[in-house]
Amino acid sequence: MTVRTHVALRVADLARSVNFYRAMFQTEPAKYKTDYAKFDLENPGLNLTLNLSDGEFARGTLSHLGIQVQTLEEVKTAIARFKAAGFEILEERENECCYALMDKVWVTDPDGNRWEVFALDIEDLTPEDNIKIDEAPPVAAAAGCCG
Repeated sequence: MTVRTHVALRVADLARSVNFYRAMFQTEPAKYKTDYAKFDLENPGLNLTLNLSDGEFARGTLSHLGIQVQTLEEVKTAIARFKAAGFEILEERENECCYALMDKVWVTDPDGNRWEVFALDIEDLTPEDNIKIDEAPPVAAAAGCCG
């Protein structure tokens, strides 16, 4: 089983944050929208998403953590494991989130940190409209799916 850690951060200025992480990781974002950017790194295995803050949440705060798995079967295995442990879970099937269609399950740790286990994108919903890297995206309201 191959897994990749997922970290989602709330940011105040998406273009500025994309430029920072582009330089930090020396790679371009895999997705870049008006309110969202995603970096998929192989080494370290990391799926870093940047969510434009809508002011409801403080910028620079953690949105959530996650484990990206390769198959829907692995999501189902996590659901069974969490249920057996007595965790309260939230299942989402074919959920439109982060400009993709995916299945996931959510749990919350004792300190209130939200974790998701999710399968790789079932379907990329908007592959043709990524923002060009040299263009600053217009300001838009933050997407609520991944917050």
